[in-house]
Amino acid sequence: MNAPRGIDPGPVTAWILERRPDLVEPLDFEMITGGASNLTFRVTDRAGTKLVLRRPPTGHVLASAHDMAREHRIMAALQDTAVPVPPLVGLCQDEAVNGADFYVMEFVEGQIVFDRADGEAVEPALRPVMTNSLTDTLAALHAIDPDDVGLGDLGRKEDYCARQLRRWKRQIDEGSDREMPLFHDLHERFVADIPPQQGAGIVHGDYRLDNCMMAADGTVAAVLDWELCTLGDVLADVAGMAMWWGDDPAARGRIADVPTRAEGFGSRVDMLERYALHSDRDVSDLPWYVAFQHWRLAAISEGVRVRFAAGAMGDQEGTANSDALTAVDSLIETADRILRSGSL
Repeated sequence: MNAPRGIDPGPVTAWILERRPDLVEPLDFEMITGGASNLTFRVTDRAGTKLVLRRPPTGHVLASAHDMAREHRIMAALQDTAVPVPPLVGLCQDEAVNGADFYVMEFVEGQIVFDRADGEAVEPALRPVMTNSLTDTLAALHAIDPDDVGLGDLGRKEDYCARQLRRWKRQIDEGSDREMPLFHDLHERFVADIPPQQGAGIVHGDYRLDNCMMAADGTVAAVLDWELCTLGDVLADVAGMAMWWGDDPAARGRIADVPTRAEGFGSRVDMLERYALHSDRDVSDLPWYVAFQHWRLAAISEGVRVRFAAGAMGDQEGTANSDALTAVDSLIETADRILRSGSL
């Protein structure tokens, strides 16, 4: 029985059939996404019924960074809320089955709107519907009291931004191969002016259009990719979505090729105004958070660039490294501009 790397088809099939005896063997496993993040596989039975399986990357990984039980727990807690998540089939923590923990969920029909080309392909009448549903769903997530759904101990609730600032500065201090004076200057300015945290909510950690499955009517069918979810300052989530909106003319690289750049999705200011209408949070300090998210993405991107450069050889790699430097520096400069102006 053939299967992609990361799937032991015999034991995994048996485990799934115990929970879904209605399926018809054999089960086919196809990787949907792979890489350093968690691996996602489409599971299809002979009758065409589909499920989705998630597991950590193959090889040596930090369990804390790829915690299947944690992802499963978050989605289980949200099943009966206003936040749409895939129905769950089960969690396997017996490594004898597949060499690592994994969980299985129902396949949710819809589309992933990944880049600007995908955004242009969306029917114009559906684009504002997607924007509104995406925004309202985030507001619904942030309205949930973590204690009410059994997630009150998912993570530390207070000082979210201070902890994030320490974490990403440390990554640059320990991992960058160059001087980054503006990055460090921004860190000091951020630390000196952290907005008061307005309670603690569920922070998705990477909320944007291409991390949701969108239904045919333009509404959010399921919010996906919960691996960065924690508790803390929910305005960081809102700012992350604003950063990925892509209508900043200074945007470079991946952030400039997002689907919401297509006409009809509206501006990030429009999106933020709608969020404010559906949330009890004061969003007046949002420019600070949007600047912070650009700074944070710069730190993440710099880490990726350094790892790439460490093994780079030849002209092509040198050009790519130069492009990566430009993208990182652009993020830092945008963070500086937003923080200085206090506006988006």
